[in-house]
Order: sequence, then structure tokens, then C-alpha cells
Amino acid sequence: MESAAAKHDVFQAIADPTRREMLRLLGDRELPLKDISGRFPMSRTAVSKHLRVLAEAGLVHERKVGRETRYRLDADPLLELKRWLDYYERFWENKLSMLKHYVESEPGQSAEGLKLAETSEFKPGQAEGKNPGTGQGQAEGLKRRCAGKANKRGRTPK
Repeated sequence: MESAAAKHDVFQAIADPTRREMLRLLGDRELPLKDISGRFPMSRTAVSKHLRVLAEAGLVHERKVGRETRYRLDADPLLELKRWLDYYERFWENKLSMLKHYVESEPGQSAEGLKLAETSEFKPGQAEGKNPGTGQGQAEGLKRRCAGKANKRGRTPK
């Protein structure tokens, strides 16, 4: 039995857009390697490596027909992935429903029409990683602090 670390994860396998396109192609029918590789701007070896990742994740099966290797989709791991995602969709729907109920249970409150500024402590500049007090970026502030420490030690800042 393969260890979990050695086997490619379904998430890793479908993370690459090339592999997702290969799955889409194989969803229609079984295809030989030469037909698959002819649809991508890469070498046959590179296509084979992508197919190997998909096979290790259990998403693709291969079979030899004479000298030809043919590949077909196995959607079972995707169904398992869908069940996992459905669980978290229900989880977050439940949490948001509870939050809505809580907000609406407050006298004079309704979840409808609330604006982002009314529901968070967001301040302009935070999205860009800037300190709201100084307007300075986090990296700039860190460089300034490090330069000050280096000067105290008799070093020149880089």
C-alpha cells in the first residue's frame, strides 16, 4: 500500500490547468497518448508526466492496446472531492444562517442592507498592507526599523 505522502493528492492533481483540460478531454472518451499530446503545446514526455500525476491521484487509468497507451477518466475521486466540498458548503451555510439569525434577533437590526463598513473594522490602506496610522507599507516600516538597529550597531543599512 502506498503512503499518503507518496501518492498525489486529488487537489494537487487538479490544481494545474493543463491537467484539468486533460480531464475534460478524457471525460468525452478514452484517448491514446498521441492524441492527447497533439492538443497541448508541450512535449509528449511532459504530457506523460501530467498523466502520471493524474493516474497517481486515481483520476486516470491507462491500458495498453498493442504498442499504444490509452487513457480514460475515472471520476470516482472527483465524486469524493465533491462530497467533501458539499460538507463545507453546508457548514458555512449553517454558520451564515446562524449569524443572520443572531443579527436579526437584535432589536431594530436586519441583515439586509448592512454595509461592509458597518460589519467590520476595515480601514482604508489595510488592504494594501499599509499601516493606517502612518500610511507606510509594512515592508517599508520593517526596512526603516532594521536600518535604525543596524546604525546603532555601527553597520550600514542595505
